[in-house]
Amino acid sequence: MHAVGIVAAAGSGLRLGAELPKALVPLGGRPLVCWAVESLRAGGVEQVVVAVPASQLAAFTAVLPDDVHVVVGGDTRTASVRAALAAAREHADAVLVHDAARPLTPSDVVARVLAALAGGARAVVPVLPVVDTTVVVDADGVVTADVPRAPLRRVQTPQGFDRATLVAAYAHAQGAAAEFTDDASVVRAAGITVETVPGDERAAKITVAHDLRMAELQTERPR
Repeated sequence: MHAVGIVAAAGSGLRLGAELPKALVPLGGRPLVCWAVESLRAGGVEQVVVAVPASQLAAFTAVLPDDVHVVVGGDTRTASVRAALAAAREHADAVLVHDAARPLTPSDVVARVLAALAGGARAVVPVLPVVDTTVVVDADGVVTADVPRAPLRRVQTPQGFDRATLVAAYAHAQGAAAEFTDDASVVRAAGITVETVPGDERAAKITVAHDLRMAELQTERPR
């Protein structure tokens, strides 16, 4: 099975408190996007396409390996993935979509996603159980209900798809009013079953400065 990896890296670093795109923020001396690309390749992905802001095309090209295909992303996540998907080689039969903001994703998570696709899954995501008590609140912040934790999962990336399935799902979503938060939502909206594999706590998403400090501690230990 030939897999292509897509890294969504067009987001800003505002919530992180950075003055440059989040994916270019350094972690352990390297930009987050470089960690994400390395994770995909270590897990078995050959070709990688990275979607970046138009204004930072040269900056990303300068830090990424020469064989990484850099494309201009869009104003939304789905627009960026759509652009990267269009640039991916058509002979790839699997696509893994990864967030640059999850730089420390272990390679075995990538390998589990690939194995599920090789086993016949059309769409698969890595997940972790929800461990905190989860509640529903109203507009005033008052708790109105408890949510059972047992069936709940936290979704991570990379999310894997049969290439034809993902292309068709994005075509189905063309012009949709709602913005999808991840690619699994895009394929589910097209009626495709999404399977799961175990995720990893190390694949935590970097959103705010505290997340980056915690990731820095991880880089100081053996992975």
